Amino acid sequence: VQLQASGGGLVQGGESLRLSCSGSGLTLEGFGMGWFRQAPGKEREWVSYRGSRDGTRAYADSVMGRFTISEDVDENTVYLQMNGLEPEDTAVYYCAAKSKMRVVYEYWGQGTQVTVSS
Repeated sequence: VQLQASGGGLVQGGESLRLSCSGSGLTLEGFGMGWFRQAPGKEREWVSYRGSRDGTRAYADSVMGRFTISEDVDENTVYLQMNGLEPEDTAVYYCAAKSKMRVVYEYWGQGTQVTVSS
C-alpha cells in the first residue's frame, strides 16, 4: 500500500500548480483523502479534504477560493489544484488517506515540495 504525491515545484507568486496523489494497493475512492502541508519550522497543517463517495469537500480558510481538491477515479488519483499561489504557501505537501469513519489518517504519501517566490 502506497501513496505517491507529485507535482510540486518552484513558481512565482500568482502562478498555479496541480499536485497529484496516486494510490497503489488501495482504491482512493473508498477513502477520505486529505492534503496537508508543513512549512519549515512550523507544524503540519491541514489544507483540504475530500470525503469518500459523499461529495464532501473542505478547505482551510487560508486556501479557500484558491485551492480545489478533485479526483480521477479511473486513474486512482486525487488532485490539489492550487491557483493564486502565495509565498506563504511554500511548504512540503503531503496527501493522506483514512478509512471512512476514522479520525486518524492511516496512509501518507512522501511529500512534494512547493516553493513560491515573491
